[in-house]
Amino acid sequence: MEWSLIAALAGLALVDSTSVGTLVIPLWMLLEPRPRTSRLLLYLSTVAAFYFVAGVLLTVFAGTVRDAVADLSVLSWVQLGLGVALLVLSFVVDPGKRRRRRGSVTPADRWRARLSTAEGSPRAMIGLGVTAAGIEVMSMLPYLGAIGLLTTSDLSLPIWLPALAAYVLIMVLPALVLLAVRVALGDRVQEPLQMVSAWLARHSEGVLGWVLGIAGFLLARDAAFKLGLFGV
Repeated sequence: MEWSLIAALAGLALVDSTSVGTLVIPLWMLLEPRPRTSRLLLYLSTVAAFYFVAGVLLTVFAGTVRDAVADLSVLSWVQLGLGVALLVLSFVVDPGKRRRRRGSVTPADRWRARLSTAEGSPRAMIGLGVTAAGIEVMSMLPYLGAIGLLTTSDLSLPIWLPALAAYVLIMVLPALVLLAVRVALGDRVQEPLQMVSAWLARHSEGVLGWVLGIAGFLLARDAAFKLGLFGV
C-alpha cells in the first residue's frame, strides 16, 4: 500500500473521529462524576464494530461495481470530479449560519436525551452505539470517501481488510485516549473536557464545510496521482 493512500485514509479517519457518535457522546460519558469505563468501552466497541461491518459490505459492493467497469481510469475521473465538487461545495455550505428558533431542540439535546436513557443497561448502551453509527454512517463523507479510496486502489482482501480495521480504530482512538487521561488524572481534567465538550456541541452542525473541504481535497489528490496529472 502506498504511503499517499495511507496518509489519505489516516486523515479521513481523524476527521471522522470528531463526529457526535465517535467523540461527543463519549465526552459526555467522561464528564460524569464517576465515569463507567466498561459502559464507554462497550459503546465504542459497538460503534467500531458497526462501522467495520458496514465498511466491509460497502467495499465488497463497490468492488463489484469496479470489476464491472472495463476502464478503471473512469472511476478515477469520477473520484476526481467528486473530490473537486466537494471542495467547491465546502466554500458554499455553512450550516452554522442557519438561525434556530428560540427554544428549539438541537441535535445535541436529542443525543443527550438518548444517552441519559441508555446508560441504565449494557443492552441499551449497545443500542445507542448502533443508533449513533447507523444514523451517521451514510452522512459521514470522509468514511464513504475512504471506502472509495480502498475500492479504486484495487487492493487485495488481505490488504484492504486490515486497512479498514485500522481506519475504524483511528476513528475511536481519540475517545480512547481521553478515557485513559480521565482515568489517570481524574477530576483534574474535568474542566478541560467540559470546555471541549461544550465547543463540539455548539459547533457540531457548523463543521460540515471543513469536513467537505478535507474529504474533497484528499479524494481529488488521490485521483490526480492515479491519473498521473502531477507527472508522477
